[in-house]
Amino acid sequence: MNADFFKNNRNKLTEIAKGLPVVITANTEMQRVGDAAFPFAQEANFWYLTGIESANWRLIIVNGKTALVMPETSEISQIFNGSMSADEAQTISGADQIITHAESAEYLQKLAKKCDKVYTILPENASDYEFSLNPTQAILTTELSKKFKEVKDIRSELHKLRSIKRPDEIMMLRRAINLTCLAFRTVKEDLVNYTFEYEAQARFTYEFERAGAMHAYDPIVASGLNANVLHYNLNRAGLKQGDLVLMDVGARYGCYSADITRTFAYGDINERQKQIHSAVCQAQAEIIKLVKPGFAIKEYLEKSDKIMKHALQNLSLYKEEVDFRKYFPHAVSHGLGIETHDPLGRPKIFQPGMVLTVEPGIYIPEENIGVRIEDDILITNTGNENLSRGLSVDF
Repeated sequence: MNADFFKNNRNKLTEIAKGLPVVITANTEMQRVGDAAFPFAQEANFWYLTGIESANWRLIIVNGKTALVMPETSEISQIFNGSMSADEAQTISGADQIITHAESAEYLQKLAKKCDKVYTILPENASDYEFSLNPTQAILTTELSKKFKEVKDIRSELHKLRSIKRPDEIMMLRRAINLTCLAFRTVKEDLVNYTFEYEAQARFTYEFERAGAMHAYDPIVASGLNANVLHYNLNRAGLKQGDLVLMDVGARYGCYSADITRTFAYGDINERQKQIHSAVCQAQAEIIKLVKPGFAIKEYLEKSDKIMKHALQNLSLYKEEVDFRKYFPHAVSHGLGIETHDPLGRPKIFQPGMVLTVEPGIYIPEENIGVRIEDDILITNTGNENLSRGLSVDF
């Protein structure tokens, strides 16, 4: 993406803010062990507005004018970790000026004398997650609360902007998806030669990194019973003849993510396994047909549930309502873009330019069977395009 992309995004946000300042922060690094940090992942909204992939920067937008705030770095940090220069940040983002952290404090104090209100991204509730949230949004919100009378959340407006993908975003998604499909085909051909789940993971990693990409999320290579753990990512078990192997993998290319799942046979499988796999493939094909512009999200979810219930009934798995979520315990779709679970802005209807997954699955722990099929769908002006259609759903 060039600087014009980020400028355009900021201009759209400026229109929404209607003269009020907007202050947004990048993520900070999170400690892994000792003096080592986890691999850095940028806050998606910050990247969408700046293109900056480094930690601890901040963004201030006032009436269409952009100031990027450089992080304070020690001499030791510079030696060990380096840092992005002001010139590089300005070139990437197209910002009007780069200021220091001290200058930003003075700048915000002056703004607070003119404006009672300021927009930012308010921190989410950590209790809603099973992991620690990056602390920078909470820190920034506290700082702004001491200067401005009211701190308003602009998260939902940003999510609505991000939900409609522009042509250059769709191009990046196509590249990530095509690379993922290519890697899947390679792994499928070689699967018979693998002995452990991690061998498949390693091949995906090789195919992605040799193409200048990386994993969009921790890959799932789950054989047999492991496929019933939705976010299984140990990928250490041995592969057993007659098992199904569920692989949920996506490349990240140019800061855009693919998310594809296929379930392959490892050796000869039985008729029941074939029956489950066929049912999921058929259900997915029916659900994808529902995805079109103007179609109500509520109706989409209701009809998708009906399709899945019918599939479970045909497999003698659905006898009472509790069986539905027992054998299909996750959502059928989510948005896709900068984040693997990209926001769709809580729309009431599908809109052209949205990209989402369609990923029905059936999981039967008592039979050691888990099957999921997932594709990435672009909503067009007249219907939809399956961006991952080039990857067969066959065993």
